[in-house]
Amino acid sequence: MLVDTTTQVCAVIGNPVGHSLSPAVHNAAFQAAGLNYVYVAFRVEDVGACLAGMRVCQGFRGMSVTIPHKRAVIPHLDELEPMAAAVGSVNTIVNDNGRLIGFTTDGLGALHALSEAGVKLDGRSVLFVGAGGAVRAVAFAFLDRVKPARLTVLGRTAVRVKALVDELAARAGGVKVEAADLRVDLERAMAEHDVVIQGTPAGMYPEWMGATLVPAELLRPEHVVFDMVYRPIKTRLAREAEDAGCQVVLGLEMLLNQATLQFELWTNAPAPANAMRQALVSALNKDP
Repeated sequence: MLVDTTTQVCAVIGNPVGHSLSPAVHNAAFQAAGLNYVYVAFRVEDVGACLAGMRVCQGFRGMSVTIPHKRAVIPHLDELEPMAAAVGSVNTIVNDNGRLIGFTTDGLGALHALSEAGVKLDGRSVLFVGAGGAVRAVAFAFLDRVKPARLTVLGRTAVRVKALVDELAARAGGVKVEAADLRVDLERAMAEHDVVIQGTPAGMYPEWMGATLVPAELLRPEHVVFDMVYRPIKTRLAREAEDAGCQVVLGLEMLLNQATLQFELWTNAPAPANAMRQALVSALNKDP
């Protein structure tokens, strides 16, 4: 990697940020594509000051945004693409000659991952386990780009679930959108839906390693199971779904696809997906 006065800079901001895999993935991509870019990580507390600095640095081309700043960056941007505006969350910023534009690639990353796996969502019944930011982004993308017959959000906090379902229903365009209680309705919901999307931290390394919210006995071969957790590469849910004969889509596929979309927004060049995948898998395999 050659860094000189023409090098374009991209970065991830968050707090904390030391766990991020983005530098490994994007630097591998820039090198594979032969681009004079570099990607670094910044722990940021003052979001406004950070974006003001980005705005005036001509070589500061792009930014990834992670927890807890995906909403906090929005007042400091000049423009939001329609999906980011609908979701109310930004994970990607492009600096267009001092004009900062916010995007979300999370939902489209999930859609691309499912599409690459051959999963058809039109006319399907989709169950989301969880009602947090990741589920929100993916659910809005589903309603914008495909037409499932039914979409159900399953969560523990009724007020939060209802608020999300009400927003989704306003954009549903004929899709049936429902709220359900994770503690009461899980068994019924699993029986009534054929695509199951797990969007909580359950199973995540290291705090929730080995946990699952979906008992193995509720899984059946007709299910498509997509677990957004990517650390570890295969969660307990993914392993048990495979054992039950389900089609399984891993969380690393969503992570990879949202990263390729970011790369293309910043560089206007095709993403070297194979190099990015190799870097991502290598980084994930370093976990104990």
